[in-house]
Amino acid sequence: MPTYDYECEKCGHKFEIFQSMMAEKLKKCPKCGGKVRRLIGAGAGIIFKGSGFYATDYKKKENKTASSKGSSCSTCTPKGCSTCKK
Repeated sequence: MPTYDYECEKCGHKFEIFQSMMAEKLKKCPKCGGKVRRLIGAGAGIIFKGSGFYATDYKKKENKTASSKGSSCSTCTPKGCSTCKK
């Protein structure tokens, strides 16, 4: 259930309440009985949990061939080079 923020127009009392989205808006302040209005909140931010979200979904794949990157020494091979670390 979402949390809604309210403010009393009479006494200025601010409070929050857990309500179903289908429930009617509150009309009276619990402190003084005055008219209340529902405030617009920022809401909750998105939280990504778990491992591998970036690595499995959006990480760019590296091109592992030395020929496409260009070789910087004479011992480079497509599998890599121990001299220039490519």
